[in-house]
Amino acid sequence: IVPGTGLVLNNEMDDFSAQPGMPNAFGLVGSRHNEIAPGKRPLSSMSPTLVLRDGQPVMALGAAGGPKIITQVVLAIIRYIDLELPLEQCLAQPRWHHQWRPDRLYVEQTLADSVQQRLREMGHELQVVQAAGITQAVARTADGRFLGVHDPRIPGLAAGLD
Repeated sequence: IVPGTGLVLNNEMDDFSAQPGMPNAFGLVGSRHNEIAPGKRPLSSMSPTLVLRDGQPVMALGAAGGPKIITQVVLAIIRYIDLELPLEQCLAQPRWHHQWRPDRLYVEQTLADSVQQRLREMGHELQVVQAAGITQAVARTADGRFLGVHDPRIPGLAAGLD
């Protein structure tokens, strides 16, 4: 909050459609339904997620990366729950993202060249990026403890309290 003003500074204004039909900073083209107006909330990709199995927490995760957030959260869940990969590996593997407009597939530079080539042959326009988002996750281990993992794409660590 800005002292003396009561105003909260944040970066959510870009989630509104400032100019419907025109792309925002992330290349997303908004509609008139998401225009800036009093009392409205902007459309957002924020997706803090809790995964349950039989009503018990298995995994909690979230990501940063604007429109790439939802893709990154889903990729981590698929890798951990469906593919049963170790949590560290789930967050370290190369990622990708496609948001329809622009019609471009964002792939991380660590994605194998052979995979990138095959995607191009399939007709995808690729844009190679350093990171397609940053994901953080906590999962319950087989012995009932919780394991926190920090995305290796940026400096940092995961920590918890007993």
